[in-house]
Amino acid sequence: MQNLIKLIDTAWDEKSLLKNVETTDAIEQVLELIDNGRLRVAEVSDGKWIVNDWVKKAVIMYFIIRKMETMEIGMFEFHDKIPLKRNYKKLNVRVVPHAVARYGSYIAPGVILMPSYVNIGAYVDSGTMVDTWATVGSCAQIGKDVHLSGGVGIGGVLEPIQAAPVIIEDNCFIGSRSIVVEGVHIGRESVLGASVVITQTTRIIDVSGPEPVEHRGFVPPRSVVIPGTTTKKFPAGEYQVPCALIIGTRKESTNKKTSLNDALRDYNVSV
Repeated sequence: MQNLIKLIDTAWDEKSLLKNVETTDAIEQVLELIDNGRLRVAEVSDGKWIVNDWVKKAVIMYFIIRKMETMEIGMFEFHDKIPLKRNYKKLNVRVVPHAVARYGSYIAPGVILMPSYVNIGAYVDSGTMVDTWATVGSCAQIGKDVHLSGGVGIGGVLEPIQAAPVIIEDNCFIGSRSIVVEGVHIGRESVLGASVVITQTTRIIDVSGPEPVEHRGFVPPRSVVIPGTTTKKFPAGEYQVPCALIIGTRKESTNKKTSLNDALRDYNVSV
């Protein structure tokens, strides 16, 4: 592994090395390891998420060394550099037409892909459902038993290299049409109501206590989150801008497989 890291880091600094067979073989090897789940763009170490930036470098350079090609699947034709994942039966993954996952993404056994899209570098752990028209962006990290509801947009983060990808931890429920981008981190067992939009600059305000508590880029574990608005001053006056409101936490008695409506009903909120 140390030899792989050295080859990737050296080629990143000196792109002329991409013409060498040793370099291209190293990049191909890294992508194969990502594809089968043995390497991840980000992972937990000593209780903290770390970014393996050299793995992201390999993903980016993979685009450089690949050639455009025509791929025909039945009546469908594609023209791209990255092949599609295959052998879903062997992987024990349920894939509903027209779900698409690119090679270089890891889809764990027990995952269900409804008509959806998973990009290169992403990691989708076991028991997760990627629902209809949901998208999992490049290098996004999705935990176990997560439900990405219909139309959810999980953003991709390739550059800057050191930037963390979007992280959705285990047992989260992401409500329909919600958007999580720019390396936002959603803590375990959190529930996002429909149409919640969170970027790195979105104010995430915990309003469940006597005083508001604000977060940026991180939703604490077991949070129940709904869309809201907050007042912001501009030269032309004060206007309402979107924010995310933490209205409480999931109860221990709440089943981790709970529906969005059940989780929100505890707080008498309808979205």
